[in-house]
Amino acid sequence: MKVFVFDLLAYGEQLDHLKVGSELPYPLSNRYFKADVAVRTYAEHLEAWEEMDRLGYDGVGFNEHHCSPYGLMNSPNLMASAAAQRTKKLKLLIYGNLLPLHEPLRLAEELAMLDCLSNGRLISGFARGIPREYQVHNVPLKDSRARYEEAYEIVTRAWSEDIFSYSGQFWSYKDVAIWPRPVQKPGPEIWIPIVGSKESIEFAGKKNAIITPGLTRGGLQEDIIRYFAKCLASNGHQITPNHLSIALSAYVADSKAEAVREFAPYHLYFNRTLFSHGNFTETAKQRDAGYVSQTSNDYVRRENMKAAAGLREDYRNMTMADFERQAENMPLGTAKEVTERIISAAEAAGANQVQISLNRGALPHEMFMEQIRRFAREVLPALQAHEVVRVPLGEDIAA
Repeated sequence: MKVFVFDLLAYGEQLDHLKVGSELPYPLSNRYFKADVAVRTYAEHLEAWEEMDRLGYDGVGFNEHHCSPYGLMNSPNLMASAAAQRTKKLKLLIYGNLLPLHEPLRLAEELAMLDCLSNGRLISGFARGIPREYQVHNVPLKDSRARYEEAYEIVTRAWSEDIFSYSGQFWSYKDVAIWPRPVQKPGPEIWIPIVGSKESIEFAGKKNAIITPGLTRGGLQEDIIRYFAKCLASNGHQITPNHLSIALSAYVADSKAEAVREFAPYHLYFNRTLFSHGNFTETAKQRDAGYVSQTSNDYVRRENMKAAAGLREDYRNMTMADFERQAENMPLGTAKEVTERIISAAEAAGANQVQISLNRGALPHEMFMEQIRRFAREVLPALQAHEVVRVPLGEDIAA
């Protein structure tokens, strides 16, 4: 099993004192921004990624977000470039560049540069982003999917074709041959995060991409995997464990109670304050805005519709009691329990790749580093020795 650490790189100081009611104001005035905190935050995370490389993790995951302390990686490509020079073996998973928001030829060139800078260690995630990012960049939400699919074609053709031309609705190019080219041929591996929309699953199946099915384990994740397997099959592909990567938060301690006590303040801060800052997660609102279609969830079983609804209140109103209940089924606690729960989740999904969040909610640097080291020492070897060989939810679906 391949083990990545997914790092949101949140602003390294808690901001609960700025909340109005249950919400952090948006936009959040830059008078609250402290340059020294940002300088320290970037330096600490680069140090953490170097440690992951030294300790044998398979990769580190970056992300793109804008105008929020939720994440300071406005350009994941810049962070991956810095990481490429500080690491030797670590895969650099950019998860991902927001295709609808940027000029795609420039992205193709930057990603080719990154693949060369890292000697072929880049994994290129292509995401659509969240509604807040469209507001920031003044891009209509209703154009998101069309822009995404057009940009995807431009980037992949720029990597793989000698000289290409393209005439589209949003971008057009004539007789382009990019230099440099990616080290990997025809280009870096492509991953696509799936929150739940049917059209995104269908597109990933058509492209034979690797996906992360949903935000959490449960019935919705199962529905996504089943539908993805069907979409792959309709395009002549059989789903395998290497098509899937699952995301989990983990915390290793001497006991479950200790893990909950130490991790809870940061997990609650993430959910109550950072998550969805300036954004709306509700699928119904996204339908009204044209971001997702009216039929985007029609593959989802009835009992999983609440999970697909993306209700902000489920995050904003989380209590300590809620977290304690969730923690019973999370990889939090002793190394043995963390290991067993991660393997169980991976086997249930049929995923041979996991993305572990060890720093959700801006942990202090020393706590983050201790988790990196303890997880590497007590959990990582068993995960990397384990191989998921089947996707139970897709075994009855033939290509």
